[in-house]
Amino acid sequence: MAISAKDVMGLRQRTGLGMMECKKALAETSGDVDAAIALLRTKMKGKMEERSDRESSEGVVAVAYGDGTVAMVSLRCETDFVARNDDFIAAAGNLATMVLSGGDGNVQAGDEIKQVVEGLRIKIQENIEFAEGVKLSGASLGSYVHHNRKIGVVVQADGVSDDDLLKGICQHIAAAVPTPLAVDEAGLPPEDVEKQRAAAIAEADAAGKPPEIAEKIAVGKLRKWVDENTLMGQIYLREMDAKKPVRDYMPAGGAVKHFVRFRLGS
Repeated sequence: MAISAKDVMGLRQRTGLGMMECKKALAETSGDVDAAIALLRTKMKGKMEERSDRESSEGVVAVAYGDGTVAMVSLRCETDFVARNDDFIAAAGNLATMVLSGGDGNVQAGDEIKQVVEGLRIKIQENIEFAEGVKLSGASLGSYVHHNRKIGVVVQADGVSDDDLLKGICQHIAAAVPTPLAVDEAGLPPEDVEKQRAAAIAEADAAGKPPEIAEKIAVGKLRKWVDENTLMGQIYLREMDAKKPVRDYMPAGGAVKHFVRFRLGS
């Protein structure tokens, strides 16, 4: 049967593939658009699988809010050109919205997410991957995505009604060096804390300090290490003076319970 230019253009708009590929698919399926899309998906999937070993180090981070929930995803691609593509950015946002319907915590790519990613790979013809996702729920939620869309942070707190403070904490987590390992000392792995304490004592002993002095020195060094590596102990970068730790900006009874940071690239 004759395939019209209008039909070919319509299929091209739906798939993002070339005119000749669309025309050939329509010819092979006797003009059945849905069958042509299925055929192209099968053919292009094979081609994309051949690209699956190519590094996908670019991409974007996206955040979506629901009713008392926030979701964040990281969608990877091969090139910065694609990472700046409006369709790719919109797809990342749609995936974040999809994550809102699932359970809290880290998100694995289910069939629905995989279908969206596969469609992107076919349309864009790059190795695109759903890198990671997370969903948090609670009364106090904050988020921040850097302007380059390469870094994103979500935070869940209790007793914090100041949205600007929640955003500021997320901005701090995005920019802090080192990136906080936990909210406070209670969230640090005990073996890491003990390792740091033992190293501080050994350093004091090597300097010839008496045991009781070595213990006091170790306590001070450990406290400094904990502050440098936990959110509550780090100097709050949002403030111009940058002299007080994050904990000093928390309201009475308020507490950060959990945070997640995604970063693309080095």
